[in-house]
Amino acid sequence: MEKIKYMNGVFLYGASGHAKVIIEIAELNDIPVLGLFDADNSKTKLLGYKINEYKTFPKNSNYCISIGNNLIRKKIAENNSLNFINLFHPNSSISRRTKIGIGTVIMAGVSINSSSIIGKHCIINTNSSIDHDCSLDDYVHISPNAALAGNVTIGEGTHVGMGASIIQGIKIGKWCTIGAGAVIIQDIPDGATVVGNPGKIIKINNQND
Repeated sequence: MEKIKYMNGVFLYGASGHAKVIIEIAELNDIPVLGLFDADNSKTKLLGYKINEYKTFPKNSNYCISIGNNLIRKKIAENNSLNFINLFHPNSSISRRTKIGIGTVIMAGVSINSSSIIGKHCIINTNSSIDHDCSLDDYVHISPNAALAGNVTIGEGTHVGMGASIIQGIKIGKWCTIGAGAVIIQDIPDGATVVGNPGKIIKINNQND
């Protein structure tokens, strides 16, 4: 997939550790970081970039949400009519036959293979692997070193923990939490928290909460 450059720069929404990684992705793509916004008004700078310098969002600008929490990212995206953009690390490998929704960030060492579909405002984190024909809904976070085999489906807002493995053809529901190192060999319902090898459901959250 061709990397898109946004020469007029980008503002980041969120100014903590996750934002540091996204700042460096922008820098590697020669995309100017124009500033950051954060709910914590005591923050003033991050990696030398100003935080909360602007009282309102500048118009006709690009934005990327630099917050790891999936639910917060969804609330920000839905409550602000901003021009969100994608940011892809130049050392990621993305099939040209993959479709990626707006606002998604892809980190270093990621591999996404043919005919996969990635939703809006997803995080595909460092060295994770997504094989052919996978489908990830909006606001999904795939943590570092997680691996998805072919034809895996993941619902909105689900967080796949660091080093987790999901075998081919598995369907994981919405707003699930897949624990670090878990091995998923069967379908997972909405709202489930899964840990272990093989993965076992230890809790199911009420989706109306």
